[in-house]
Amino acid sequence: MDFTFDDEQDLLRTGLTRFLATRYDLEKSRAAAQSGAGWQPEIWRAFAEELGILGAALPEEFGGIGGGPVEMMLICEALGHALVIEPYVDSAVVASGLLRRAGGDVAATLLDEIVSGTTVVTVAAAEPTSGEHWRQVSTVAEREGDGWVLTGTKIVSMSTPLAGHVLVTARMSGAQDDSEGISLFAIDIASSPAGLQMHHYRTIDDRLASDITLARVPAAALLGEEGRAWPSIARARDEGAAAVCAEAVGAMRKVLADTVDYAKQRKQFGQPIGTFQVLQHRMVDMYMEVEQAAAAVYLAILHLDDDDVTRAKAVSAAKATVGRAARFVGQQAVQLHGGMGMTEELAIGHYFKRLTALQFEFGSTDFHIDRYAALTT
Repeated sequence: MDFTFDDEQDLLRTGLTRFLATRYDLEKSRAAAQSGAGWQPEIWRAFAEELGILGAALPEEFGGIGGGPVEMMLICEALGHALVIEPYVDSAVVASGLLRRAGGDVAATLLDEIVSGTTVVTVAAAEPTSGEHWRQVSTVAEREGDGWVLTGTKIVSMSTPLAGHVLVTARMSGAQDDSEGISLFAIDIASSPAGLQMHHYRTIDDRLASDITLARVPAAALLGEEGRAWPSIARARDEGAAAVCAEAVGAMRKVLADTVDYAKQRKQFGQPIGTFQVLQHRMVDMYMEVEQAAAAVYLAILHLDDDDVTRAKAVSAAKATVGRAARFVGQQAVQLHGGMGMTEELAIGHYFKRLTALQFEFGSTDFHIDRYAALTT
C-alpha cells in the first residue's frame, strides 16, 4: 500500500497549511462561531478564489481540479488541525458528491456555485424516527400539479443555517426501511418555499444546525431518477464519514502536539511534568492512538472508489477506530492540562468539543462497529 503523495498533492497540503497558519485566527474563528455569523464568509471565498479547495476533489468536467479522495483527505486533515468551522465537508464533500452523481441542469448549476464559493449546499437526511439510519425515510414526496409536496421533518442538518440550498431525502414508494423508492430533492432556501419551517441552533462544538419541516417544491427540485437515489446517498454518507475521520486525525495531531509542549513547560515539584515517566507513558499512548487512526483513515480513503461492501467495511473500520482514538486523546489532553483544559481561553477545550462531536457525525462509533460486524458475518 503506497502512502506517499505526488508533487501536486504535496503542494496542495503545503499551500493550505501555510494559509491556515497565517490567516486563520483561532480567536476570531471562535468569536464567529459563538456569537457572530457562525463562520467567516471571507475565508470561504478565499478557499474558492485563492486556494481552489472547494473543487479540489471534483473532476475537471464539474469545475474541479481533477482530484479525488486523497486530495479530500489532505484538505480535511489540515482543516481539522486548524479547527476550521467553515462547512467544507457538508458542502464540498457530501453535497458535491450527491450533485455530481445526480446530474442534470440544477445539479450542474449548484456544483458551479459550490466550487466558486458563491453558495453553500448542505444535506438533510436524518429524521426523528430514523436516528442514525439514513435509509429509514418516512418523509413522503407526492406529485401535485407542476411540483412536489414533501411531507416530513428532518433533524440535525449540519451547516444549513449557512446554506443557500439543502438536499433532502424523501420516499416515493416502499416501506420505511427499503432502499428502493428514495429520491433526492434540492430545496432553494432563499426562495422561501411555502410551508418550509427551519429551526436553527448551535451544537456542542459551536457549529450551526437546523431542524426542517418540509414544504412544496417545484418539479425541477427532483435530482436524478425517481426513487433511485439510495446508492448515491449511501456513498455520500461514507465519503462524509471518511472526511470527518481525516479531520479528526488533524485535530488529534494538534492536540497531541499542544499537550507535549505544555508538559515541557508546566512545572510540578520543581521540574517539568513531562519528565514524569507515568505522564510520558500517557502521551505515548496518545501518539499510538493517533497513528492507528491515521492508518485506518488511509485505508478508508484508498477504498472509497471500490464496491459498496468493501467501501463500507473500510469506512466503518476507520470511523470506529477514529471514534475510540478521539475519545481517548481528547480526554487525556484535557486531564494533562488540568482544570485549564476546559477553559474558553485555551484551544484544547475547543478541540475536545470538536473531537467529541466528530464521534457522532455520519454515524456514531457504535453504529459503525455494528455495521462492520454485519458486513463481515
